[in-house]
Amino acid sequence: MPRPPAWLSRFAPRPPQKITPLWGIIFLVVLLLGGLLLTKAAQELDTRLGYRSPVAAERGAEAGTTPRERMLAQLAAEEAEEARTRPYEEPEYRAVPRVGSRVAIWVVAQLKLLFAAFVLAVPMFVLIIEFIGYRSKDPRYDRLAYEFTSLLSPAFAMTAGFGGVMTLMLVALYPKFMSYLMGVFSATLLPYFVLLFAEAALFYTYYLSWGKIGPRIHLFLGLMLNLVGTALMFVANAWLTFMATPSGVSESGALISVWDAVNNYTWMPINIHRLIANIAFGGSIAGAYAAFQFLNAKTAEERAHYDWMGYIGNFIAVAGFLPLPFAGYWLASEIYAYSQTMGITMMGGAFSWLFIIQAVIIGALFLGINYYLWLGMGRVEKGQVGKGLIPGLLLVISLCFIVWATPRSPITTSEEVAAMGGSSHPVLGYLGVMSAKNTAVNLIILATFVSFVLYRRSAKRLRVGWAKAGTLVQVGILLAAAATVLFYGIKGYFVSAEVRIGYSIPQVLSVLLAMVLVTTLDMMMQRSAESNPVHWGRMPVRAQYVLIFLAVSFTWLMGLMGYLRSGLRLHWHVYGVIRDTSPDAFTPTLGFATSVVSVTVLVFFSLIGFIFWLAALGHKKKLAVAVEEPAPAAAALPAGTAAQPAPGYARGPVEETP
Repeated sequence: MPRPPAWLSRFAPRPPQKITPLWGIIFLVVLLLGGLLLTKAAQELDTRLGYRSPVAAERGAEAGTTPRERMLAQLAAEEAEEARTRPYEEPEYRAVPRVGSRVAIWVVAQLKLLFAAFVLAVPMFVLIIEFIGYRSKDPRYDRLAYEFTSLLSPAFAMTAGFGGVMTLMLVALYPKFMSYLMGVFSATLLPYFVLLFAEAALFYTYYLSWGKIGPRIHLFLGLMLNLVGTALMFVANAWLTFMATPSGVSESGALISVWDAVNNYTWMPINIHRLIANIAFGGSIAGAYAAFQFLNAKTAEERAHYDWMGYIGNFIAVAGFLPLPFAGYWLASEIYAYSQTMGITMMGGAFSWLFIIQAVIIGALFLGINYYLWLGMGRVEKGQVGKGLIPGLLLVISLCFIVWATPRSPITTSEEVAAMGGSSHPVLGYLGVMSAKNTAVNLIILATFVSFVLYRRSAKRLRVGWAKAGTLVQVGILLAAAATVLFYGIKGYFVSAEVRIGYSIPQVLSVLLAMVLVTTLDMMMQRSAESNPVHWGRMPVRAQYVLIFLAVSFTWLMGLMGYLRSGLRLHWHVYGVIRDTSPDAFTPTLGFATSVVSVTVLVFFSLIGFIFWLAALGHKKKLAVAVEEPAPAAAALPAGTAAQPAPGYARGPVEETP
């Protein structure tokens, strides 16, 4: 068949061309731009061809305006002239869009206080650990203290950053109130800033001079750092407590005495309460850091070191947590002494259910602390001495926990109230009064103290001749303290409220005295005791999650108690003196408050997790350097301790007495 001529191929059908997505996008963009240009042109044409009245058309210069437009222009000119001649007035409040001023200040202030608590607490127990290392000549303690201190550098920067943001927000959002507060405490501002810069200088000198100056001079720097930090907290607490329990001012708010304004009803109680709480909080965060490192450890030596570090952090947290309720009693009693109305609002009014939540959190903390101590007995060879008492201790703690968390007036329906014959349960209502709750918390503290004594005793073999008699005396002291607590707890049901409140004093004193006497006897009996080997690093993984749980619970509890202290002022900036007239002048609900506190805790642990990650990077680098250097001779090490790497990274003991 002959081929068709070439010119006919032009008219042959071609396969359809595939349009690429790029060309499709370009086509849509051009179409959109064309539509916009056509719309703009139509608007301009409509403006030009719009109807104008004949009168307006005859006015040359004003042909493009209507009477309404001229009136609007005249009003705008008058408003502009008024704005130019109006004198400046400081607004009383400014608002943060959507969130609100109070919530914004609340979150930033809480984050600042959490980091400040950590920065103030860690140098306290670091100084003690360093001193123990200096006296015992054990380099492990010095390296442990240095590792704790390495967490402070980024935390210090976070504290300064949030402090600066909080100050700017307070001045911007509450200008008139901050002007008044700074006027009352103007005499304390210069000492505060001097202490602030002194703390920064002492901290960085203390941290960067580690191992480069004499140990006595270094310990002195640590002591000065703690004194300056504590003084800084005392000054700031004066401003805070003045707002809740003002003194030194007249009824109208005029300053009478600066010292009386500082030394108000709750200043010293809050100083002691925060000092103890900061130690417990700092120890729990340090324990969480050790748990984080334990879970990421690659070698047995690293796990041993961070197990030991977690034990030290938990010990510090327990040492601060046990006396904390007693400091809380003192603070509450001073609030009642200042204003019975405020005290009733705190314990029996709008905030009564907050203490039920507090009881649940504190009860969970005690259970976690005891569980960690009981697990710790497993790392001790022949550490089965006190394990038989664990079920009894668990029963006591659980029963007291139930009593402490039982409300006086549960949330009920109208039918349930009618069935009970009132707002209180006919049986469980007796567990909701302060006699039962004071008894429960004191017995929980005693049981936790017994768990700690059993843990220490499991690691020792007593050799003194009077060990059995001394143990019986310790048991007698603890039983006498428990009997005293129960006696006053039961007697409180048969006396008036005024007398019942006073019964908490002998309960607290009996528990404190028992703890002091038993600890003194225990130290005397363990002077010549032999140590059972402790296998550091054998703790189960769940023990590390207990440490993290304790840190989160401590943090959440601190945020909740901060809401309580501020909320007690109700609709006052300064209680009974300066009224809050802002849109936020109301008490937030407990559900809203717990949501804000929870978000704040999540943000805090996100930031603290970043700090942990930075610290882990630093120690991994030091470990890589240390591995290349020769380890010191084993003969120079303490007995029962594994060979240590070169200075800069502590592997920790493998077998050692706590």
